[in-house]
Amino acid sequence: MNKNNITLALAITTAMGISSHAAAAGFQLAEYSATGLGRAFAGEAAMADNASAQFRNPAMLTYLKGIQVSAGAIYVDPNIDIEGKHSIFGQANTSDFANSAVIPNFYFSRPLTDKATIGIAFGTHFGMRTDLGTDFKAAMFGNQADVHTVEINPNLGYKINDQLSIGAGGRYVMASGHFGAASPITIPGMIKKGQHLKYMEGEDNAWGWQAGTAWQINPNNRIGISYQSAVKLNLEGHANGIAFDGLKGGSYAGTLPLELPASAEIASFHQLNDQWAVHASVNWTDWSTFEKLEANIPQLGGNKHIKNEYWKDNYRFAVGTTYQATNKLVLRSGIAYDTSAVDEANRTQTIPETDRTWLSVGAGYAWSENLTLDAGFTYILAKEANMLEQEKDLPILGKFNGQTSGHIWLAGVQASYRF
Repeated sequence: MNKNNITLALAITTAMGISSHAAAAGFQLAEYSATGLGRAFAGEAAMADNASAQFRNPAMLTYLKGIQVSAGAIYVDPNIDIEGKHSIFGQANTSDFANSAVIPNFYFSRPLTDKATIGIAFGTHFGMRTDLGTDFKAAMFGNQADVHTVEINPNLGYKINDQLSIGAGGRYVMASGHFGAASPITIPGMIKKGQHLKYMEGEDNAWGWQAGTAWQINPNNRIGISYQSAVKLNLEGHANGIAFDGLKGGSYAGTLPLELPASAEIASFHQLNDQWAVHASVNWTDWSTFEKLEANIPQLGGNKHIKNEYWKDNYRFAVGTTYQATNKLVLRSGIAYDTSAVDEANRTQTIPETDRTWLSVGAGYAWSENLTLDAGFTYILAKEANMLEQEKDLPILGKFNGQTSGHIWLAGVQASYRF
């Protein structure tokens, strides 16, 4: 796919609203289906409600009957605030600086034989957008960050026997992003308020892969394991900013390496009786690979530092329940805990990463023998966390001591049809 097509695809999905403060750790997005949303995405790698199951574990394709199509969207409404004080400019507060968004998805699956099933998924695993504006008194440490990704995910599941299934698929990721820091003040004859100190934007596309397995211990108990590879991007675009070129104010061709980290999940599903089931999962994401943002600008002599990150691996723990209320109605609930991917010493204002608690409810209704409608609703409470921003090599910029807090509302709908 050429750059023009990538730009067109990203423009379309941006218009659809794939832009938000990430609801999972870092700038990871868990929101791939309303079905899973209703149970806080607990047990996903071991469950197969509809064709969306392949996005978390391609082995679960073997549990789907007939040709299936599933489509939906999740609305994300974040409310994230920062309060603090800059050592030179005083109070520095900003509120509700992460954008609301709608995250769409589409999935298709089709049996090839009694053992093999193919599928294709359209969704996203990563995305975020924060904009603190230029009035924020600590904007010199970063005032905007944006990552958009769109993923096309072809998959194959194969049933080895009644107990064991495996699956694998490709991950074609189209991405764009930008990161920047700006001056919060005007210095006559040198710099204007809002002028870029550091700014880099670009786009790229790259391949990754995923694989999974499912073990049906007995008719009522199942374990699933899945793995998504890292995807290494090199965003190609342009950079500008007086921290890069002095006071020249030029624009330069450049690239920005950005690695979307590997992740893994182990999940279980347990049917307790005809009505009740419980499910749980543990997720890991290799965020320790996210150490810094550094632009390569050949015209300015090579690598130019944008921001240190120094993240650490993240874990997510989730448990949920499913209740078959009637032949047509199923109810879901779940709770999850996301650990922060960054320590207090390395937390940044543009990606104010912190621990999160998920509380979810959902329902599914069999409108007909072939059509099922699902809805999910989640409230995420972000733990209050401290941050200290400073450029150790440039003490003239001062320091920012602050605290981030907030919450996120999620609401999703989905329709699934079986032919």
